[in-house]
Amino acid sequence: MPAVAPVISSFDRVLRPLHRWVWRDASRRARKLLRFSRTEADGGRDLARAAEVTGDPLLRRLLLRHAQDEFRHAELFATRGRALLHETARGGAAPRAIEANWLAPGERGLDALRVDGTRAVPLLAFLHLSEAAAAGRFALYRELLDHDPATRDVFTNVLRDEEFHMTYTRKQLARLVPARQGRALWRARASRLWKAYLRVAAAVAGVLGAVVLTIQYFVLVPPFALAARRAARRERAGWHPRPERGQPLESQV
Repeated sequence: MPAVAPVISSFDRVLRPLHRWVWRDASRRARKLLRFSRTEADGGRDLARAAEVTGDPLLRRLLLRHAQDEFRHAELFATRGRALLHETARGGAAPRAIEANWLAPGERGLDALRVDGTRAVPLLAFLHLSEAAAAGRFALYRELLDHDPATRDVFTNVLRDEEFHMTYTRKQLARLVPARQGRALWRARASRLWKAYLRVAAAVAGVLGAVVLTIQYFVLVPPFALAARRAARRERAGWHPRPERGQPLESQV
């Protein structure tokens, strides 16, 4: 089977101007690289665990190689991210709050990796689709970084490994389930779509919740605050005797 080349999705191509905006700012670029580093390191630990529990010797060696690559990517991203932070601090650039992580994610699929040594086929299908999606995004980011050759070289380095990851996962699927590899990929793709839907739904719910709470604060709270203020003005200052049951306070004064 020939090597699998990364493919930039049509969705990312349509949003290319927004991706360019995300990567244009140096401080935002630094923070995104550091976040990529954490994601790659987490994926490496999960892959190392998957290699420990798998019973197939060849697959175990490939998963260990994959884990080592992820740890190396984490170091590459962290080194470049720290260098960019140092450059922006030295140049007096103020960090920006907006990172747009939803728009320019890294290798986000591996953060949902579930290790199960008895289910190598779903794991391989999941890894293949995750690596393909990450490789497409990294290829796009590399195209947008002509103004930052050092960061572009980091993505070029990482992409060489991503191509190997896409290729070996597909080859191992063909080796283990030659007649059912298409079905395995279809199920993994459906699972990724469902998880993407859940992420979008959670984000939308968070935004709607914030909007509703804001409306409640400005619409419902002011009348109660006004009523409490008016009641406070009517209340007499100092101590006064407590009325007996059924007898108003005014009758005791």
